Amino acid sequence: MNSFEANKIFGAILGAVFVLFGGSLLAEAIFHSELPEREGFAIVAQEQTGGGDAEAPAAVPIAVLMQEADAEAGAAIFKRCQACHSGEKGGPNLVGPDLWDIVNRPIAIHEGFSYSSAMMAFSEDHSVHWDYEHLNGFLHNPRQYVSGTAMSFAGINKDQDRANLIAYLRTLSDNPAPLPEAAPAAAAGDDAAAAEGEAAPADGAAAPAGQEPAPAEGQEAAPASGQDGAATQDADGVPAVTEPGTSTTQQGSTQAPATTDPSTGEAVPSQQPAAPATGNNP
Repeated sequence: MNSFEANKIFGAILGAVFVLFGGSLLAEAIFHSELPEREGFAIVAQEQTGGGDAEAPAAVPIAVLMQEADAEAGAAIFKRCQACHSGEKGGPNLVGPDLWDIVNRPIAIHEGFSYSSAMMAFSEDHSVHWDYEHLNGFLHNPRQYVSGTAMSFAGINKDQDRANLIAYLRTLSDNPAPLPEAAPAAAAGDDAAAAEGEAAPADGAAAPAGQEPAPAEGQEAAPASGQDGAATQDADGVPAVTEPGTSTTQQGSTQAPATTDPSTGEAVPSQQPAAPATGNNP
C-alpha cells in the first residue's frame, strides 16, 4: 500500500468523525431546551416504615375534613401540580389534562387529552365522576387507587393537605360544587342511657309473687307461725304459749305445788287438787 492510498483511508476516517461530531452539534442547537426556572414537584417513592402486619390507621372521612379545609393552603400545594396540569378555564393540556371544573366532572372526559386505558376502564364509560371521595382516594395514592394509571405522582399522605388541595380545586369553577355533608356524630352516652333505662326497680316496689317483701331498715321480721314466741293452741283448743328457746308449753291450767318428805328428802306430790284452768269447761 502506497502513501497515497493510506492518506485516502485516513482522510475518510477523519471526515466521518467530523460529520458525526458536526451532526451532534447541529442537533443540540436545533433541539436545545432551556432548564425550567422553577423545578417541578419531585417524585419520591413511598417507603413503608411499619411492619407488614401492622394495620394503617383509619383515615378521617373527606366529608369531615372538608368542613375545615383551607383553599388558600391548597393553592400552595397546587403549585406542585402545575408542572403537569393547568388550572385555567380553557387552559391547555400538558402532561395531564386541564383541571378547571374538575370536582364532580365525569372521569376521562376532558376534550383533547389522551387518557390511559386504565383510567378509561375506571371511568366505566364516563359514568363515574370525580367526586370528593374519588379525588381523595386518587390523590392519596394514584397508582394504588387506579391500577395502571399513567400518572407518576406518588400521592399526598396527610389527610388535611389533601383536603386543602381539593378545597382549592373546588374553587376552579364558575359554579363550585357544594361541600359534602358530614355524617352526624353519634351522641355520646347513648348506650349508657339505654342501659339506665333497664335499671333495677326502686325500693318499695312490689316483690315477685310467692315471696315476702323484705323488711325495711331498722325493723325486724315478724316470726312465722309455729316459730319461737308464736301463739299456738293445744289439743283442747286452749291457747298456749311456747317460751322462746324451750320446748315447754305452758297450759292454761295450773298444777298444785309439790312438798318434801323430811325423812327421805324426796318430793311428795301434794294431795290438794289442782285449781281448774281459767276458761276450761268440764
